[in-house]
Amino acid sequence: MKHYQEQWEELAEIKRELADRDWFMGTSGNLAMRVGSAPATFLVTASGKDKRKHTKEDFLLVNARGEAMEDTQLRPSAETLLHSHVFTGSSAGCSLHVHTVANNVISELYGEAGVITIRNQELIKAWDKWGEHDSLEIPIIQNHAHIPTLGDEFQPHVKEDKGAVLIRNHGITVWGRTGFEAKKLLEACEFLFQYKLTLLSFGSNQSIIKGGVTS
Repeated sequence: MKHYQEQWEELAEIKRELADRDWFMGTSGNLAMRVGSAPATFLVTASGKDKRKHTKEDFLLVNARGEAMEDTQLRPSAETLLHSHVFTGSSAGCSLHVHTVANNVISELYGEAGVITIRNQELIKAWDKWGEHDSLEIPIIQNHAHIPTLGDEFQPHVKEDKGAVLIRNHGITVWGRTGFEAKKLLEACEFLFQYKLTLLSFGSNQSIIKGGVTS
């Protein structure tokens, strides 16, 4: 048994749950789980795989530069650099990146403002926002095709051991101290995005687009 078997199995279970939600359309999305801290090493999804299927080649072990640490023909996911920034810039244990219609539309609606701010919604408690007047801010960065440039824009937002960043018309990256926390935060974000889009579809909250702030 490999020394990272426990992390592999946990990440595989998260992948199963997210696949059941149909969040991996067209082989999109990628997941990562920390294995080591000094130096940072982590498991990351292999590029181009159907993530609804579960095989022994779903993940590979990479270093902080995204280089495979074992002999393999697999290639790490394109956004591996973003996960690397999470694991080198925080003590997070898990980082998840998915593309959904909801997070893409939200990122476009609020892209010019560079942030979506959510208030008066119960699920911001997933982020330890317990106060009556608390709000959750999720930054939105531009979708640079050049991954190092995308990484440079993403990196400054890795300030804590849990967080989220929307990439405009691309997807969301969410990280947490554990796999459970990262998945919880991702689920909360997707609920909040769908909630806002539903409000907009009924024309009940048109003012929220202005300035990227919800009321």
